[in-house]
Amino acid sequence: MKIIPAVDLLDGKVVRLVKGDPKNKTVYSDDPVRTAKKWESEGADALHIVDLDATLTTGSNTSTVNEIAKQVKIPVQVAGGIRNVDLAKNLLKNANRIVLGTLAYKDPASIRKLVKEFESERIVVAIDQMHGKVMIDGWRRSSGMDMFDAIEKFRSFGIRYFFLTSIERDGTLLGPDLDMLNKACRIKNVSVIASGGISSNEDITKVKQAGAYAVILGKALYDGKIDIKSVKVLAQ
Repeated sequence: MKIIPAVDLLDGKVVRLVKGDPKNKTVYSDDPVRTAKKWESEGADALHIVDLDATLTTGSNTSTVNEIAKQVKIPVQVAGGIRNVDLAKNLLKNANRIVLGTLAYKDPASIRKLVKEFESERIVVAIDQMHGKVMIDGWRRSSGMDMFDAIEKFRSFGIRYFFLTSIERDGTLLGPDLDMLNKACRIKNVSVIASGGISSNEDITKVKQAGAYAVILGKALYDGKIDIKSVKVLAQ
């Protein structure tokens, strides 16, 4: 199982939000590149960079995202506010993967286009779920789709990687949503990146046992409740 720290960017700073709420944030650093290099030096398998300003349509951190991708040697996947094909293509010049949420649900044909032009391995579809329904537009609106229907739909497009976030757990340290994770991981030919609620080494073990391809480390890592070195041992 891959270990992937999150670097969430808001106003040029590294932050963590609770359940995606910008009013409920903690600022951890004003130097995102330094933070990214720190996680790389500690043994992260990849980095998950989130442009929260783009997600919330309040700005953009694209220059910082590109700088991180250039400064680190490990793979970088980028998420947040990628709502048109041109931006997706631009980010793929430097990033190894992009995570698409709102764009995938509002314009599914764009996913087919990107899969055709780039390797399908470089396109990840976000499954940001609340009570089993996929949320879009910065988690503020329902897509109207059931999460399992969404996985099946995009799997038929050639998508293998799905970024599963249980919104009610994100940034809470309440533990992962193992019920949803177990069900998603049982779907054939799907690699699930698990996100939301990780609080301890025990949680990491449970996520691995569920069959996740990768796990995202957020608040627990930044608050020092877990560390990359010990988590990697558990993930082997």
